[in-house]
Amino acid sequence: MLTTSTTTVPEENNLIQCDADPGFISWLSQAGGSVAITTYQAGKLAIVGWNGQQITMLLRQFSKPMGLAVNGSRLALASHHEVCLLANAPALAYEFLEDQPGRYDALYLPRMTYFTGDLNIHDLEFGREGLWIVNTRFSCLSTLSPDFSFVPRWHPKFISEVVPEDRCHLNGLAMVDGKPKYVTALGTTDTVGGWRPGKANGGVVVEVESNEIIVDGLSMPHSPIWHDGFLWLLNSGAGEVWRIHPESGDKQVVCVLPGFLRGLCCVGYYALVGLCQIRERHIFGGLPITQRFEQLLCGVAIVDLRNGQHVGMLKFTTGCQELYDVQFLAGVQRPMVLNSERKEIRQAFTAPELNYWLRPSAVIL
Repeated sequence: MLTTSTTTVPEENNLIQCDADPGFISWLSQAGGSVAITTYQAGKLAIVGWNGQQITMLLRQFSKPMGLAVNGSRLALASHHEVCLLANAPALAYEFLEDQPGRYDALYLPRMTYFTGDLNIHDLEFGREGLWIVNTRFSCLSTLSPDFSFVPRWHPKFISEVVPEDRCHLNGLAMVDGKPKYVTALGTTDTVGGWRPGKANGGVVVEVESNEIIVDGLSMPHSPIWHDGFLWLLNSGAGEVWRIHPESGDKQVVCVLPGFLRGLCCVGYYALVGLCQIRERHIFGGLPITQRFEQLLCGVAIVDLRNGQHVGMLKFTTGCQELYDVQFLAGVQRPMVLNSERKEIRQAFTAPELNYWLRPSAVIL
């Protein structure tokens, strides 16, 4: 049993317990990275790592964290009113704890924050033109700007105007060659919250360039990604992981898992899939998954994409019922992440050829 609680600020005192089975432990110990998880319900970014002997978990407080994007040494995190960009400073990571040098192999420092207001941002992705966000409240894809809350760049053709009415619950974005390629939405409606009545089977995948629906009849789809020449997504309301051939349109259910699925990341032949329990019955009631399984789980499952086999599971048992995103931090096994509340960010300095801690032991009198 892995139990972790954080006591840095009062909001981080929440006790979160999770149980990693042998399959998950074995996979993570050999994967050469760590797993980043957002849970808006618990208000945490969780990093599950490997210290050479056992699994570790770092929790960091953010306000309603949702989408998480990784681009080399950079992270982007969508939260309640803002998008935060963080960058890894590995040279500073080694000395993060003066009395325990080398405990951490990465240190993600906040570098920039876009104050967007409450756009209800879901997925976000790095692309050729910078960061793209799924602007769920305004039913569009947007980019960020120093001058505006957001810049609308694309919306489904069934949306007649860009207004803050969450008309179709646009939520997922898959990039191909650095450009937006596919999006998921929970409906094709053009009225305020119009997607809700048909959520059980009204979900769609839209190809961005043509603005055509390529898959319909889905149950609250989420987390589309492009991997190994296929489109992968979560048919969340049915607990299914799907693979779609981009040319033939052939669709395959790779596996079924006992949870409302959100968060998908592929690492070689394996997928990391986020599972949620259902708290908000007015939103999630009446879905196929509730008929399929008597009990739903919250956690991260590892699935072998070659055969759909369930390889391992990290299950949250206390303090967390819903996840949103799951990402893999390659080459980073013992990371530290700082938010704007941590005093250490005022002591850490980086430049292209400089890394420096402002500490009494380093001050020259």
